[in-house]
Amino acid sequence: MQLETLVKKFQDKDENAFESLYNMYSQSIHGVIFNIVKDDALADEITQDVFIKAWHKSNSYNSGKGRFFTWILNIARNAAIDKTRSKDFKKNKQNLNADFFVNIIEASDNLDNKTDAIGIKQFVSKLADNCKKIITLLYFKGYTQSEASETLNMPIGTIKTRNRNCIKELRNMVLN
Repeated sequence: MQLETLVKKFQDKDENAFESLYNMYSQSIHGVIFNIVKDDALADEITQDVFIKAWHKSNSYNSGKGRFFTWILNIARNAAIDKTRSKDFKKNKQNLNADFFVNIIEASDNLDNKTDAIGIKQFVSKLADNCKKIITLLYFKGYTQSEASETLNMPIGTIKTRNRNCIKELRNMVLN
């Protein structure tokens, strides 16, 4: 079934379409969320919440503004970032035990597999170094543009412009 048809059925609240899209994208979405929250169980929970939110707000998706995956990826990124900024998340991370760090190291071995389920890594690797850095910080690690600006020691305007240009270049690679 073509993606456009599947998305249309999803918007019409077809449960089979929901299941198909979930099976197609959940692993990639989970990987991006995990990169931000660094907790597998929490990433599972947020992934499910993201798909439920997408289900309820499916009519807000407009194919003229971008691909379905990009739309749901933005929902996921925002949900993960919101979670890391919540009081509960910060409170739970204050008194971490050593097991938390062991799990991060063990889980990071297959992190590339989780975040690269749709093969985007091959395209990102072809970008210029400055694009790789910005895309990694903003989209895979969940940095805000301000945080990326501080980390890369660049003005925020430069981050915004390069991000826009890098995404445009990436889009051209993927679609051609």
